[in-house]
Amino acid sequence: MIKFFKIVLLLVTPVLLAFHPYYISVTEIKYKDAEKSLQVSCKIFTNDLETTLRKIHGTQVDLLHPKDKAFTEKLVAHYINTHLKISVNKKQHELDFIGYEKEEEAVWVYFEVKNITLPKTISIEDNLLYEYLPAQINMVHTEVKGKKQSSKVANPEKKIEFTF
Repeated sequence: MIKFFKIVLLLVTPVLLAFHPYYISVTEIKYKDAEKSLQVSCKIFTNDLETTLRKIHGTQVDLLHPKDKAFTEKLVAHYINTHLKISVNKKQHELDFIGYEKEEEAVWVYFEVKNITLPKTISIEDNLLYEYLPAQINMVHTEVKGKKQSSKVANPEKKIEFTF
């Protein structure tokens, strides 16, 4: 009987994971002192981001095999810039899109903010995927001069502030 349950568990677990019953994104923000810049990376489940972009724009979106890569990158950059706001020392900054890449069932989307003075505070408004996923949770990790801090917001919360 135990052997039967182990077999069932082995067969069912991959199917359950494929539907990932949790909705989470991870944003990492690192201050690079030598470059005076913020390196910003967002990890989002591919299917969740594609579904959100499809619903917003009413067009087919395939992040892994785009028909028009430049257009797809523009959609991704615009969406994240609209839903992820970063202020350093009380001044809001636009995120400069670098690109994105696939990692298993998610995509990492990369941005940079140049000409940043040493952060004393980093304030974030993060409501990625909230409009279509009521159970969405967004994790944010920051690092400035080796000091790491983390926090999260769950829909409808969106504001986080870190002090260094």
